[in-house]
Amino acid sequence: MATPLCPYFNNCGGCTAQHIDYALQLENKKKYLQQITKRDGIEVFSDKEYHYRNRMDFIFHKDGIGLRKKSHWDKIIPIEQCAIAEEKINLFMKEILAFFADCDAFDLRKHSGTFRYAVIRSTPEDSSISFVLNKNSTRIGEAIEKIKEFAQKSTAKNILITYVQAQTDMSISSEYICIKGKDFLQTSYNKKIFSYPIQGFFQNNHRMAEKMQEYVTNILKKYNTKDTMLLDLYGGVGTFGIMNAEYFKDVLIIESVKESIEKAKKNIEENNQKNVSAIVMDAKQIARLEWKKPLFVITDPPRTGMDQKTITVLNQQKPECIIYISCNPQQLAKDLPKFRDYEIKSVALFDLFPQTLHSEAIIELTKKNS
Repeated sequence: MATPLCPYFNNCGGCTAQHIDYALQLENKKKYLQQITKRDGIEVFSDKEYHYRNRMDFIFHKDGIGLRKKSHWDKIIPIEQCAIAEEKINLFMKEILAFFADCDAFDLRKHSGTFRYAVIRSTPEDSSISFVLNKNSTRIGEAIEKIKEFAQKSTAKNILITYVQAQTDMSISSEYICIKGKDFLQTSYNKKIFSYPIQGFFQNNHRMAEKMQEYVTNILKKYNTKDTMLLDLYGGVGTFGIMNAEYFKDVLIIESVKESIEKAKKNIEENNQKNVSAIVMDAKQIARLEWKKPLFVITDPPRTGMDQKTITVLNQQKPECIIYISCNPQQLAKDLPKFRDYEIKSVALFDLFPQTLHSEAIIELTKKNS
């Protein structure tokens, strides 16, 4: 047993494993991945147990900002700091609590009120706060002026106002305005610079994400990839493709979110990667591609996993190696058997989410000997 660091543990609906010794948390996650992959010798990668998370979505309520009460979607626990959030995020939280003590908070049951979320993000080099407002509020003009006043005093580099409908529970939207700074963040992995939309997806644990990048590179360096192509599926803003471009003749990044591909193209240019291209495409449409062989694939799907159409095409194209990056072991267990001509060569666990039940896995798949 362990003593939870967080005073809100077992009341807040976030972390659920702080009472478990961290070494045992890792062992439990490893055993679960062993059951799924039927493999021993799984490498386990971890880092900070607390203060690792670089994005937090705090909810406005009548007493400030907080997180949902355990097992209650409509009740908010007021908090002053979060034990898993980076210290910089807790600093911004204090600024918000001091400035918006009596704001017109959104009522989750009545669907009325103005202020909904404060989405705080940080990188070693950058930071942002996105104030998510109820688009249907009659006091939205007043809220905007209040946020503009806050922006002049806050130490956050970038501040956005995001609009969402009253009937939806979202903390991101394509409808937003930039009040301070810019609408994207910048960070770096091993001296390569990456920009990504403040409204978009990016890994929430910087140190562990960097370890994942290094691990994937080390897998690829074992192969002769000099005159081959790398396909980076669900590629986001292009991190995996760009990080490994030097080992391939051609790299193609596929992503369905237009804003992410726009940033991927910027990242390609910023890092001077002449052999990398990026296109907007749903992964289940990859049959349309003009294929180059030999082929290597990195696939990093969302929690829902890979579409069967995508897997079917990959089985037909027979890449030399498929590196499957999974944020949902349960879905991974369903997808792996569908790669009928492949076998697992290596498995690694990456604990991006200490004090929770979640983790990520990287599976190296190679063609079976015929």
